[in-house]
This record gives sequence, structure tokens and C-alpha cells, in this order.
Amino acid sequence: MEHTRQTHQGGTDILVNDMLCHLDPRGALYLPSYRTLVVSDLHLEKGSFFAKRGMMLPPYDTLATLVQLKTLVDYYQPLCVISLGDSFHDCQGAGRLSDEAAALLRQMMQNRQWLWIEGNHDPVHPSGLEGDGMAEFRLGELVFRHEPLANAGAGEIAGHLHPAAKIVRQGRSVRRSCFVSDGHRLIMPAFGAYTGKLNVLDKAFSRLFSASGFDVHLRGEARIFSIQQRFLRPD
Repeated sequence: MEHTRQTHQGGTDILVNDMLCHLDPRGALYLPSYRTLVVSDLHLEKGSFFAKRGMMLPPYDTLATLVQLKTLVDYYQPLCVISLGDSFHDCQGAGRLSDEAAALLRQMMQNRQWLWIEGNHDPVHPSGLEGDGMAEFRLGELVFRHEPLANAGAGEIAGHLHPAAKIVRQGRSVRRSCFVSDGHRLIMPAFGAYTGKLNVLDKAFSRLFSASGFDVHLRGEARIFSIQQRFLRPD
């Protein structure tokens, strides 16, 4: 399992393929060596996607997600932001952004590198937005892609699975989104306001990690809680 260290911001520092990675309880990864912020599965404009199909969800998901992202950008002041796929819920999502949401996103993108990693929901560059689109990106000893590969080498940072963990403490069940890592690879939590969550004990995760297992880093309200696999419970 990877070494962890709680930091004063409530986040946790871990090593992934010997790279220092800071896990922020708001659901982002920060790489201090490269001043790079990473978020995954924003699923922007998911509400409007379902509204077009007659399923009326409150249309506030995109702005809520972007406001949360701006707090992270303002805090870390990264030189680069990596959006790790499924940034939009569908390929036309960028075209449905409200003027307010589009302006907020462009404000965050100004004067920094912005990478759009291709996802299964959005395999094309977001229409009308700047930034660089690509299937995967390598940075030092890490490789960033949307969907984790079963046979990936050490250093993979991926999203897609929307991991969540369930624990029982003092008779009370707690289920939260989480980061998942064994020190060799890391699966990111979904950042979007309207995203579901898959229990890390699902078989989708078992094919990704060795028999030695993994740790989860549970997102609390203001800090990360690192928990060994043996304490987790199925849904």
C-alpha cells in the first residue's frame, strides 16, 4: 500500500509510481512538482441532456460544478489543468453552456494550459472552447487517460468508474466518493454534481489491482480519510 500523509489543508499526500500526489477532499488531484490540477468526470450539461429527453432535472449542475472547480483553481493557481475525460455529458454539451457558465470556464482557462482528455461520453474536443484535446497525456512518471486499462503499467491516473466506498462505524453506514490507489495507479472520483458512484468492491475494480489490494481515500466534508480495503463493505 502507498504511504500517506495528512496535510494542513485537510488533504492527503500519497505516492503514485514515486510521484508525490496531493488528494484534495473536494475531489481533485494536485501535482505540486508540476503545478498541475487534475479533475475527472465533470459531466457538464448532464441536466440539459436529460431535459431534452423529457427527464426534467434541476438545471444547476454545470454551474455548481464549475463554481467548485474555480475554488480549486483559485486556491492552487495551477499552470496546467487536466480534465480527465467525460468533461461534458455528451458531444454537444459545450454548445449548451449558459453564458454565465461559459464565461466562468473561460476565466479559469485564461493564461494556463488546459487539457481535455477524451472520454467515452465526449470523444471530441469541446466545441467553441480553447485547450488541447488528446486521448492520453504523459507527465513525468504518470500517464493520464479516462478509462483505466487492466494491463496498464505503473503510473496510470484514470477516472471513468466514479469510485465510492462504504464503511460502517459505530453501527452507522457511511458511503462516500473516493480516490482508489495501490501506490502504482490511481482512480479518481467523479467531480460533477450529477454523477453516480460505483462501490470499489465491484468486480470492475478487482481486475485493476493486484492481490495485495488497494487503499481508498474517502472524501469527507473537510478532509480525506484513508482506509484499508479490509474495512470496506459492499452496498
